[in-house]
Amino acid sequence: MGTTTIRAEHVGSLLRPAELLAARAEFRRGTMTAERLRELEDAAATAALKVQEDARMQVFTDGEVRRDDFMASVVETVGGLVPATEGEVAPVAIGAPLFRRTPLSLAEARWLAGNSPGPYKITMASPTMVAGFWRPGVSGAVYPTPEDAVAALAGIHRQDIADLLGAGVTWLQLDSPAYWATIGPEAARIRRVKDLDGHLGHVIDTDNSLIRAARSHRPRMTVALHLCRGNMRGAPSAQGGYEHIAERVLAEVEADRFLLEYDTERSGGFEPLRFVPPTKTVVLGLVSSKAPELESVDALRRRIDEASQYIPLEQLALSPRCGFASTGRGHLLTVDDQRRKLELVAETARLVWG
Repeated sequence: MGTTTIRAEHVGSLLRPAELLAARAEFRRGTMTAERLRELEDAAATAALKVQEDARMQVFTDGEVRRDDFMASVVETVGGLVPATEGEVAPVAIGAPLFRRTPLSLAEARWLAGNSPGPYKITMASPTMVAGFWRPGVSGAVYPTPEDAVAALAGIHRQDIADLLGAGVTWLQLDSPAYWATIGPEAARIRRVKDLDGHLGHVIDTDNSLIRAARSHRPRMTVALHLCRGNMRGAPSAQGGYEHIAERVLAEVEADRFLLEYDTERSGGFEPLRFVPPTKTVVLGLVSSKAPELESVDALRRRIDEASQYIPLEQLALSPRCGFASTGRGHLLTVDDQRRKLELVAETARLVWG
């Protein structure tokens, strides 16, 4: 099954078992060994695969159960970060030169290579997110600008990508929240962005540098880009449609698949999909990963039909809007709610695309 025919997908993270969350707290207190924690992580990842397989998903992750949260692919693997001051949005700040500390994604990839029942992908936070860790009085002596810090992290990520491909990874997903700073003025204010066009160009160039690095090792590598609008527990998403950024992002970012969040009116209409090149796939994030209420198949099919007015149906796929557990505790859904959501995605995809 080629990646262009994979219609049922999810973004990456799944709800972590309470036992695993408790074990991780014990490990931090020094009352649990690393070996025992690894056993529990393996068990949770095995359970995550079973949930996806039972739901008839078409591409797999380990549920990101080995990570504390969405930021873990940076915070837990990169050195040079210090705790942020109270009141800051990000939990850490750059306090020293960034360096590669632990290859967390490589451990995930090796485990999935031996355990996944089908195609699997590795998710990685775009290096542009480290700009949010730059603080003038703390980071400026190390990196004069946030862009310098981003460039440093991009270099580390290129090392990670080379190792992942060496381990057999053929599908990489970049989770890139930095784009939403250019969607609306409130988001730009939160991210301290003044030059919206300059910021957008920098984010595109940075993400493309990783995509090109992957393809330099494996030309047929599948690369996806998730334009995340923010997925903290209970927090609202950035508001505004994709119209302002669509023409540049969809045409210039060299990804094969774009995972776009479309679960509420905050995301605007489907008109920006007219800019998608004919070789790319858009994965419509129509199913909420935050609310337990189950969408109907008929409603999802209607929205897919609406999207197909601007892009051929053959270039579309379906997913939840974002991960179910971008934070450690995850969203306010049950494991059964999550299962039903995944089943809904797979069943709707089967009915629409066969």
